[in-house]
Amino acid sequence: LGVSRRSSLFASRESIKEKARLRLREFDVGDRFSHLPLPKASVLLPLMVREGKLHLLLTLRSMQLRRSPGQVCFPGGKCEAIDKDEIDTALREAKEEVGLQPEKVEVICRLVPGIDKMNHLVTPVVGFIEDTFQATPNPDEVSDVFVVPLEYFVKPLNYKTLPYKTSTGYLSRMHCFIYDDHEHKMSFKIWGLTAHFAVFLALVIFGERPTFEVDYDLDDLISSSEKNFMNLYASLYKRKKSNL
Repeated sequence: LGVSRRSSLFASRESIKEKARLRLREFDVGDRFSHLPLPKASVLLPLMVREGKLHLLLTLRSMQLRRSPGQVCFPGGKCEAIDKDEIDTALREAKEEVGLQPEKVEVICRLVPGIDKMNHLVTPVVGFIEDTFQATPNPDEVSDVFVVPLEYFVKPLNYKTLPYKTSTGYLSRMHCFIYDDHEHKMSFKIWGLTAHFAVFLALVIFGERPTFEVDYDLDDLISSSEKNFMNLYASLYKRKKSNL
């Protein structure tokens, strides 16, 4: 029984991954946005299968950090000269922050980027990692590492939306999730760009309507997500020009 149960668990884990891979590849933007003249950053969205469900690994930023201390985010950071591309940046940062070896990540795709409050072009890189991965957080950067079922980002138990105006006056909504983690006996607040990427990832993979409003045309997620991004970028570009 042990062996056959193990092999059937492996089979179902592989089929969950394969479904996700196929969906994600349809949304792969490759380097289509890499030429935009903004400083570059990348984050890794590490997916794993636990108990027959997709989960997402997140980190809690150290309180010692100057920027966004104590906030939830994905492993990631600014592009450095040694990085070949956004994927390299995400993998290097994940290794530095949580001890995830690049060869232990099966990179699937790059999704539509976002723009953070420092006006970096942030590219989300999606990859699979093993559910047995044991993080070794770098205490200078990360105070905690936890996982959330991906489904939580379309069917949350504790959610609110914050109306939000970008630096350019572009009106939008910001998702804010509170996730009670029983393993850590802690509640984590997931919001901002991190929540934006997690929601988009869940919409892509599950292809179902969330229990809350989103700024996408769900019947045409690919082009509406790219249009949203280009509107945001255009509003930033206009402001840059007017500041010259």
